[in-house]
Amino acid sequence: MKKVCLTLSLFTLVFGLMAQTKFSVDKAHSSVNFKVKHNGISFVNGSFNTFDGFVVGDLNNLQDARIEFTVDARSIDTRIEPRDNHLRGADFFDTEKYPQILFKSTGIEKIDDKNYKLKGLITLKDVTKAVTFDVVYGGKIVGRGGKDVIGFIAKGRINRFDFNVAYDPDGKTIAKDVDLILYMEFVAE
Repeated sequence: MKKVCLTLSLFTLVFGLMAQTKFSVDKAHSSVNFKVKHNGISFVNGSFNTFDGFVVGDLNNLQDARIEFTVDARSIDTRIEPRDNHLRGADFFDTEKYPQILFKSTGIEKIDDKNYKLKGLITLKDVTKAVTFDVVYGGKIVGRGGKDVIGFIAKGRINRFDFNVAYDPDGKTIAKDVDLILYMEFVAE
């Protein structure tokens, strides 16, 4: 009986590892975006043009996947160069000292076949905080070269003050809450 249990446990472990696939971000078909309320009446939109990341997991059990993501804070782009330079400076991202924004998942909750809650840690500047993203799984297709391609939309919100981005401390011109919107495609390696 012990041999049967050991064999089944080993089979489950090996099969589980084989089902794990690594998907790398397809940078040509993905974007990392944000918006923040300006003057209390409109929004400033922007993006980060340089990023990388991956998903490791079994597509049949996405709630067990592991996700890591890196954003180059120096690649911020609001289409206004003087504003972008200010955002790179010490008042905001201080990219000389903190060039990267990091995300590591800590858990994924399945809501239904398409919707998930992605929990993780964001490190921005010298602070690491928990964040939750609402994720919509777009599905899977077979792409070029016969490789699986998966797609997601992830939306979350952070309070910039939590990450020592405290320019305009009253939040009258630049709101404290920043909405994050990621459109992602990942390709199997």
